[in-house]
Amino acid sequence: MKRITMTDIARAAGVSKNTVSLCLRNDPQIPATTRERIQQIADHLGYQRNPIVAHLMTQLRDNQSGSPKATLALVNANENKHAFQNHPTIPTYVAGCKHRANHLGYNLDHFWLHDPELNGERLNRILKARGIRGIIVVGLMNTNQLPGKFATTWDTYPCVVTGVRTRAPALPFACTDHHIVALRAFEKALELGYQRPGLALDKTIDALVEGRFTAGYQIGQSYLPLRKRLKPFYKITEARSDPSLFAKWIKREKPDVIFTLYNIVRLWINDLGIRVPEDIGLIQLEWRQDRPNWSGMNQHNDRAGEAAVDMVISMIHSGEYGVPEYPRATLIGGSWVDGGTTRAASDRQVNAS
Repeated sequence: MKRITMTDIARAAGVSKNTVSLCLRNDPQIPATTRERIQQIADHLGYQRNPIVAHLMTQLRDNQSGSPKATLALVNANENKHAFQNHPTIPTYVAGCKHRANHLGYNLDHFWLHDPELNGERLNRILKARGIRGIIVVGLMNTNQLPGKFATTWDTYPCVVTGVRTRAPALPFACTDHHIVALRAFEKALELGYQRPGLALDKTIDALVEGRFTAGYQIGQSYLPLRKRLKPFYKITEARSDPSLFAKWIKREKPDVIFTLYNIVRLWINDLGIRVPEDIGLIQLEWRQDRPNWSGMNQHNDRAGEAAVDMVISMIHSGEYGVPEYPRATLIGGSWVDGGTTRAASDRQVNAS
């Protein structure tokens, strides 16, 4: 069977081979109606792209400017301009993005989404002038929506979000599997012999991940009899000003281990005269190297950053851009890290007996 080439498509469509190439790459230089017509002709003729050649051609196009590396945009979507350096979580994502991009031969240009002088039109001009063909968004912490003034950017370029799933617009994303992180933490607590696990979490953060921390916790609760299922504590923000709210929850629910994201919970426990881990265990749902004494779940956010780079490069090679009808997701599993805030399983078993 004869292999269908771009020349065959060009002849059937009555256009140049270069136009066919641009249409098959979904290049926005060509009107959408023309791209759709050419792509339909290609499908009808049975055209199949050679992925190896497509990858090499993409590299050649990226390097036409003489730069030794192609470039991606790494966009800081956090309200803090310096979040890439001083936020407790975001730098881990950034480190993963940098590591993977460098490994694959890409540079990263940084942008701050809340720069008052930046909007979609200006950002698009900068990206085009620098030959940037893909975008990674990092740092959303209080919302899962992106500023509407950048709508033309999300429509024009391959974009991937790392850290959370966005809803407006709904873009491809890579992040930890928050549901599994919470569920595996719960299962580990049961394995260690704890019988009344509690959850202390800011409601805003849980809403940001669409309730997946709570969902994992609630599935874990289903393993227990009703009398041992506790109500979560969601008033972290209020308790920072009034710790008695947390103290009342401890007294009412009587947890023997607490899942949380906040180091301040340990200070509240200490102020109540409760010993960790002798009287109560603490499990960090986002274990970090700067607090190695905690037991908890390593979310591997650096791997989420790496996955985001892989995703956006794949979209570039495939000619995908804009807000997709069905956004793809890459979820990274967490892993347990032993620490000093939980007792060993043998200790719990002795205590229970």
